[in-house]
Amino acid sequence: MRVLLVGGGGREHALALGLAADPSVERVIAAPGNPGIGALAELREVHATDPSAVAALAVEVGADLVVIGPEAPLVAGVADAVRAKGIAVFGPSAEAARLEGSKTFAKDVMTAAGVPTARAHTCTDEPSTAAALDDFGPPYVVKNDGLAAGKGVVVTDDRAAALTHAADCGRVVVEEYLAGPEVSLFVVTDGEAALPLLPAQDFKRVGDGDTGPNTGGMGAYAPLPWTPPGLVDEVMRDVVHPTLAEMRRRGTPFAGLLYVGLAITADGPPGDRVQRPASATRRLRSYSRCWRRHWPACCTRPRPAPWPRTRRCAGATAPRSPSWSRPRATRPRHRTGDVIATTGLTRSTTPCGTSTPGTQFEQIWLRTRRTTANGGTGNGSGGIVYLIKPT
Repeated sequence: MRVLLVGGGGREHALALGLAADPSVERVIAAPGNPGIGALAELREVHATDPSAVAALAVEVGADLVVIGPEAPLVAGVADAVRAKGIAVFGPSAEAARLEGSKTFAKDVMTAAGVPTARAHTCTDEPSTAAALDDFGPPYVVKNDGLAAGKGVVVTDDRAAALTHAADCGRVVVEEYLAGPEVSLFVVTDGEAALPLLPAQDFKRVGDGDTGPNTGGMGAYAPLPWTPPGLVDEVMRDVVHPTLAEMRRRGTPFAGLLYVGLAITADGPPGDRVQRPASATRRLRSYSRCWRRHWPACCTRPRPAPWPRTRRCAGATAPRSPSWSRPRATRPRHRTGDVIATTGLTRSTTPCGTSTPGTQFEQIWLRTRRTTANGGTGNGSGGIVYLIKPT
């Protein structure tokens, strides 16, 4: 199988590692990729948000599957253009990707589906923003309505700062603040059935102690031993399946990897903070056996075989990365996309019944690009990816 991987960040590097290790994949082409990905795949130049250019490249290289990493190409309709050429794609259509492209649209879908979510107002000018801030009170939560690479959210007690952020964004969603730890859940779906992966937690603020502006991500970890029992089943029942049903009702079924962002509140079930898609796992575990089993159902319709409604993947216990405990000033400097370190670890439980306890895995620390809310760029803290070690 020939796979075209669209994108060039740390997320795509993780996907390239998994694809290159898959015995069913004979060739990986990454467009545009990065120097780190170049060690694993052939690199081709392409404008990732140009649907026609990506579709033409997929035809040129004879791709059997196109995997779209970033959100922007999905919102631009790249998946639709590739499917129109008769090539399988892992990633939602442009209409379904509006869950990521517009937080207002995501709120509308959740409200129609009866998904528990924070109260919110969409604002386009200063008077409406000020009224929304006064309605909810501090802490103020102001989100850029469109794509912002994880940096479009400001949570602050400073009303003036909230208004300034709204003015810079133009169109924003002002939300009620939900107190509690945040959890992310990734769900592989063909638009009807759904397969949840492990809950994870990531950290976006640039400073220690969750201070400073948001970035695209400062690090993430899984599993989460502190989460309430039954969390995944509850989220699948109350958030994922109602959302997928509402998307089907609208005639735009979502197929790909759905990302659910949660705030675990103290006064009841988990409140859904934002519901949006992502096209690939971000800095976390890659279950290549689950991928090989289920990707055809997510890339093509009709499904080749029925799936169970929900199915949980058990995870590995992994030591905390030594890099996290080192003083920031003493950490080595690396280029974006570099593999900084690899260590072996042993899976202590069985993922989806596809391997036995004791299976060896690779823990890979990746350097990723960081862009702060004020527009500055630099090397981020990266993230950990777990891949099955070839035997």
